[in-house]
Amino acid sequence: MRVTDISFHYETTRLILRPVIIEDAEFYFHLMNSPKWVQFIGDRHLKSPEDAALYIQQKMLPDWEKNDFGNFTIIRREDLVRIGTCGLFVREGLNGVDLGFALLSEYEGQGYAYEAASKIKDVAYEAFHLPELLAIALPENTDSLKLLKKMGFHAVGTTTLPGDEQEVLLLKAYPTGLPST
Repeated sequence: MRVTDISFHYETTRLILRPVIIEDAEFYFHLMNSPKWVQFIGDRHLKSPEDAALYIQQKMLPDWEKNDFGNFTIIRREDLVRIGTCGLFVREGLNGVDLGFALLSEYEGQGYAYEAASKIKDVAYEAFHLPELLAIALPENTDSLKLLKKMGFHAVGTTTLPGDEQEVLLLKAYPTGLPST
């Protein structure tokens, strides 16, 4: 599975999940400057689609080269509109692979995040044979926490990522739902 293969993607009933590409820059500029992204994920200081293209090139694509996974752009199948992102991430300060997701607000509450994140969770276990997945969220991000719990994630504590000041909740999920003993 190489990101350089532009035909590589996953599908669900309503969605196409394909690796991020530079041509997604304008979409990511809007997503990463949306109020909920800035509030719950953080300001990436992107002032233009060109800044977003540079961010994709310098931050997102290297994840694919290093790990064979990273950001997927969520595309609605019915009209090929980009609606969000979901992916697997190796983050400094976490001892494991993190599942993250975000949607533009107009697509929230319709089950898209659950559909995309569930597919990527399955891929993490089936294709990459990960023994567990992590997720992080601010305590006040109740929508994301509700979705993660619905997906089988369980709170295991809190952490502060390097370079961040805010403490986040740390959650884990396992392929069988429970840790092996």
